[in-house]
Amino acid sequence: MPFVPRFTRVHGVIPPYVFEALAARNPLDPRWKLTEAKTQLLLAKSPALVNPTVRFIGAGPDAVREVYDAKGQEVQPGDRARFEGDAATGDKEVDNAYDFTGEVRAFYREVHGRNGINANGMKFVSTVNYGMDYENAFWDGSQMTYGRPGTDSPFATFVLLDVCGHEITHGVTEFVGDIEYYGQPGALNEHLSDVFGELIEQRFKKQTADQADWVVGNGIWRPGVKGVGLRHMLKPGTAYNDPAVGKDPQPAHMKDYMKMSGDNGGVHYNSGIPNRAFALFAIAIGGYAWEKAGKIWYAARATCGRKPSFAQFAYHTVEAAKTLGFTAELPALTKAWADIGVTPSKTAVDTDTPAAV
Repeated sequence: MPFVPRFTRVHGVIPPYVFEALAARNPLDPRWKLTEAKTQLLLAKSPALVNPTVRFIGAGPDAVREVYDAKGQEVQPGDRARFEGDAATGDKEVDNAYDFTGEVRAFYREVHGRNGINANGMKFVSTVNYGMDYENAFWDGSQMTYGRPGTDSPFATFVLLDVCGHEITHGVTEFVGDIEYYGQPGALNEHLSDVFGELIEQRFKKQTADQADWVVGNGIWRPGVKGVGLRHMLKPGTAYNDPAVGKDPQPAHMKDYMKMSGDNGGVHYNSGIPNRAFALFAIAIGGYAWEKAGKIWYAARATCGRKPSFAQFAYHTVEAAKTLGFTAELPALTKAWADIGVTPSKTAVDTDTPAAV
């Protein structure tokens, strides 16, 4: 039987610090705290946690798509909306979820030879229009779910190609290596989802590394919010800055590493550091980032173990580059890590993150 991850967790696309900033600015509006709390409580009833074999339902050669519509209710999966081979419905959220999932599937199949999320044909299940004023999208171990933003929300939509790629990649990471979700390993978990979410979008747009915007969640903000997206891989800390939502807090270098036990040891903050390393490397070597840089990162994820520090993961990218025959790219790779203050090391563990409390 294929590898079954030891842990399942709900991964929401909106970082906790965004909800905290919105709650602080809108103390009489309960939805920001409620959305984050509900997202995490969903873990307790996740089908993948209650019955891990649900991950293998529908396994087969095709990794088929199923899109459901919750129609404003907090239900999963909801009403059947569009299944593999069905014609377009005319509903933007339904059709985008269907099309974007197809791009994610094609990326993993055609670039990495992977048959779906679990490499064994697991269905791609999505629910759109989840809840009223449900300000998040999440992967829960068995499916994607996209909330419905309120009419006065700063968010325009959560059904975006790189968001779809980001969240589904959390599922891929669970099956490839089940990287621990705390401290530097957890930040790398988030980083990998950002990397492959962006690569999926870049491949769809046929963009070279220097043409890409390197913005995670471009299009997520409503008009009027001063921001380009949720995160900026090349320029962490610059994705948004608006009185209504706060300022992007991500660091871009190890000298600014966020030493904290909250946010699972700063996973959403510190992912900006390796994000910049990847973007710098991809741009330095040129061409399509999924052809070399992405393959190095994909291979490193499979060999780095469950608790890699940034330095250990960097070491595994160097080893992966050698194994894949990308030796000419090694100087640019080590420079990219050096530029964000990381020296590749096989043994250097994470000593920067406080113990969980």
